[in-house]
Amino acid sequence: MKEHIYIIIGILLSICQPLAAQQGDRSKMSPWVRQLASHQLRQARSTRGGQSACPSLCAFVLVDDDGSSLTENGCRSLAQFGNIHIADIPLSKLNALSLNRDVRRIEARQSNRLHMDRAVGQVNATPVYSGEGLPQAYTGRGVVMGIMDVGFDLTHPNFFDTTGNDYRIGALWDQLSVDTLDTEYYVGADYVGREALLSYAHSRDGLILTHGTHTLGCAAGSGAGTDYRGVAPESDICLVNNAVSSDLPLIDSVNVYKYTYATDALGFKYIFDYADAHQQPCVISFSEGSPQDFRGYDILYNAVLDSLTSYPGHIIVSSAGNDGYYNTFFHKPAGQASAGAFLRGTRSGCDFTLKSAQPFKLRLKAYVDSQIHEACISLPEELSEEGLFSDTLTLGNTDYYINIEGFPSCYNATETAYEVMMSGSGRIGGAAPFSVELVGEDADIDFYLGSGNLDYNDLDTSLNAGEPTHSINSPACSESVICVGGTTYSEGFVNYKGETIESNWGPIGKRGSYSSVGPTYDNRTKPDVMAPGIDIVSSLSSYYLEGSPEGSDVKYCTELFDHNDRTYAWAAFSGTSMSAPIVGGAIALWLEARPRLTRQQVMQVISETSTHPDPTLSYPNNLYGYGQIDVYRGLLRVLDLSDVTGLSQQQPRDIRFQLSEGQRLTALFGETPARPFTMVLFDTTGRRVGEHQLPAGQTAYTIDLDTLPDGVYAVQVNAPAPAQRGSTLIRKGSR
Repeated sequence: MKEHIYIIIGILLSICQPLAAQQGDRSKMSPWVRQLASHQLRQARSTRGGQSACPSLCAFVLVDDDGSSLTENGCRSLAQFGNIHIADIPLSKLNALSLNRDVRRIEARQSNRLHMDRAVGQVNATPVYSGEGLPQAYTGRGVVMGIMDVGFDLTHPNFFDTTGNDYRIGALWDQLSVDTLDTEYYVGADYVGREALLSYAHSRDGLILTHGTHTLGCAAGSGAGTDYRGVAPESDICLVNNAVSSDLPLIDSVNVYKYTYATDALGFKYIFDYADAHQQPCVISFSEGSPQDFRGYDILYNAVLDSLTSYPGHIIVSSAGNDGYYNTFFHKPAGQASAGAFLRGTRSGCDFTLKSAQPFKLRLKAYVDSQIHEACISLPEELSEEGLFSDTLTLGNTDYYINIEGFPSCYNATETAYEVMMSGSGRIGGAAPFSVELVGEDADIDFYLGSGNLDYNDLDTSLNAGEPTHSINSPACSESVICVGGTTYSEGFVNYKGETIESNWGPIGKRGSYSSVGPTYDNRTKPDVMAPGIDIVSSLSSYYLEGSPEGSDVKYCTELFDHNDRTYAWAAFSGTSMSAPIVGGAIALWLEARPRLTRQQVMQVISETSTHPDPTLSYPNNLYGYGQIDVYRGLLRVLDLSDVTGLSQQQPRDIRFQLSEGQRLTALFGETPARPFTMVLFDTTGRRVGEHQLPAGQTAYTIDLDTLPDGVYAVQVNAPAPAQRGSTLIRKGSR
């Protein structure tokens, strides 16, 4: 996974010690904004008044006035949601803005990562993805499928219709574009219409990234004559290209602070505005995210997302993350003396967060040459008045630098969260095993791992805490966003070179061990729903192939093909990045049937129609949410056909349906029916409008529809074999 460019900057700035009162009102600033404010003051002092280009920050600002506090301080409101503004703030004005009595909070964060693990692949991984399980009548037509991602190939034949003639991408805002002459956009520029988009050809990062080309294909690809069809293959498309860590070389240093959560919120607004201007419903899929926290980095972000999705036909889905196979959490209850685990850091160290309403001790041990070297830190007693502890502890022959910051939890002010950052002269837990232990019988304590790994070691079998929970990323953790986890449907694939790539992410049909799990940090159940996420075959950017012929993603190509004098590809990628657009495409089908569905109604459909991969569990739960999305059952529920007597909610697996000029329906059987059977037609009111008695022994059966008015009909087949029983939806006549 690639981290957002800003986590690098955030780490560098975090070492700056806070300055005194001249920094403004730090209580109004989220932590990263405070770091920027301190950094700006320090820089201003070092330049002694000299002139230099001043960066600006894109941030959420909560105000009590009409926004005049922003303009009075040289800031510009880019969008407004009630009393929350997305604003461009010159860093030189940040401290002054915080001192304005009408400004209540300034919030920004720069850390997203792509939710794609390249693991395994197999063509046609699931019927839901390949299109085999889609209703014949609904393909997403008239619905805007929005994708905010990186690395778009705008020319891929997957984004034309099945004839290759009609181009389906309507607009792209490339936030990295340098074609900014006369642009009205805060960063980058937008491209609207076939000529402009095909001339632009690819997002600015399309030569080095391909993630968005793949996720867009999962949601809305036509398949370009193959089985690799997205779930909503006739939907209209609107895109935003934001920024990730690999884009850092493309961004001028004076502009790096313009790419934040707030800029992403502007991207969501761009897509919804496009759909509203065309009077179409819209679902947006987002396959990026950042870890949750107790500081409140996303309080205003979540409020803006809630505002954006409060309208009918405005839905956002986001991937849960790919941290489900790590032990990331443990709990020490009151009444238990201690709990802990062995800890291994990365090359740069490790970090974790502790949370408790009671005082306790953090015990650290290094195991060197059969000797145990121990240190204890009492929390909160050993924190300074600023809520900080910083020291170098020598355990055995290794120095460990420990930095701890304590602050009230943004979810419950009676609890204190402690962020612990550690580094050593060698890798923590490398040459010498290292353990972390929470001690205090009266304390109820939670441990949340940031970076590193929790391990088990026979040196102390009591230090065996750790479970893979609490790993959902933001914004998928938001109540207003539908969080999508991933299931497994493949064990390996053969790439275009004939190489076999294998993996093992868990039993077929069950949650993939990679898929992040809940609960959220404020103890809500997440994910909301699951979809296939392993070896999903979709489009790969031809410009990535051109610019990065030896790139890591090329290994996962299953097929190369030539089109219009360019070489394109299909590739098998894995991760919740792939699951989210599959759910987005499914919701696009539901919006085609009922354009004014709200997010609450969509969640109701998901809760009532999702399948339960593990029948031993109760649903919803923190592994599967409400279960795996069922596109067809959900559509029947949206059309109020779920309770029609005699209509199956499963589609027949052994039958393909064809319409001849909308007047004749042909059912093509894989195997001939062994006995006579019936084919019954229902209209969308549930009324039975036709019944046909059909003989055994044929592979094709045709019935006339000429007596029926144009419209959508449900066809129920009651053939003898289980694979030949079920229903599907057809559309007679033109749309």
